[in-house]
Amino acid sequence: MIRVLLVDDSEVTLMVLQSIFEREPDITVIGKAKNGKEAIILASRLTPDIITMDINMPDLDGFTTTRQIMERTPVPIIIVSGIDNLEEIQASFRAVEAGALAVFRKPPAYEDPEYEKAASELVFAVRTFSEVKVIRRRINHQSVLKDDSLHLRIPFHIGQDIRIVVMGASTGGPQVVQEILRNIPRDFSLPLVLVQHMSPGFIEGLALWLTESTGFPVKMAREGEIAEPGTLYLAPDGKHTGITSDLCFSFSSAPPEHNLRPSVSYLFRTAANNLGSHVLGILLSGMGSDGAEELLQIRQKGGCTIIQDMESSFVYGMPGAAEMLNAGMFSLPPVKIARFLQSISSRGY
Repeated sequence: MIRVLLVDDSEVTLMVLQSIFEREPDITVIGKAKNGKEAIILASRLTPDIITMDINMPDLDGFTTTRQIMERTPVPIIIVSGIDNLEEIQASFRAVEAGALAVFRKPPAYEDPEYEKAASELVFAVRTFSEVKVIRRRINHQSVLKDDSLHLRIPFHIGQDIRIVVMGASTGGPQVVQEILRNIPRDFSLPLVLVQHMSPGFIEGLALWLTESTGFPVKMAREGEIAEPGTLYLAPDGKHTGITSDLCFSFSSAPPEHNLRPSVSYLFRTAANNLGSHVLGILLSGMGSDGAEELLQIRQKGGCTIIQDMESSFVYGMPGAAEMLNAGMFSLPPVKIARFLQSISSRGY
């Protein structure tokens, strides 16, 4: 039985969430808190398997509450947020930075056609993230690239012909991407493209949060736009994002892959087919196997491939699937991935 603590200052929202979870035979709501102070007390007293956390609350907001829980009594936390307020979305990602695992939209009214889909997303999230092992966490924005032990010996030929970096991530991805961007130069010589699995409505907020928290330019990919160096482009909601041989974005409404659209697989496959050895593919923390086979395709086409290592991954599903296929040339933690990118950028290719 998965034991859930609900945190929200709205009695209506608490009732909706409770009704969603308690119709599931393997989930039970063990407590409800209407503010951050109550949440901190109940998290310690009840030791839940997972917490759903609101962002806008009196006294202590969701970010501060998440930070204090992760510092004192770590437990898996998912943020359940509205998608109509950009400031609330950005605050949700600050909570992710403090240790929350993911961000999901609040369910709409019962009569809304999107209700069942949003409810199913939350049930799936609770089942999945309740099993994630979390650790005590303190926010630290200091760069660690000064550590000489992080030096990488990269063969000279790697990076000579790279024209684009394509990345895929799911659970834990925003935190990892943030760490990578903080540690690569602002004049990075290549464009980067990311498919990040995320509940609909949050991807533009992710772009703003990454830009503000790292200083690195992050924007949404647009159909027909040419990917420029020194920018991270995010795949938008609901469309597969591909890359052409001349580094233009192309979108597709083809069926979901791995039940996802956009999928990492689609991005990696188009990159492999259209750019071959000119691609650096990076598969980061996440559930499932999206992108694993296509990362192997990049390697087979002569491109360079990296998987995030097991120790640093929140969930080793996607990198682990790639490892099983021998798709990754390198297995690295985020800081060493940044070091790798810094190295190939400094070569001026």
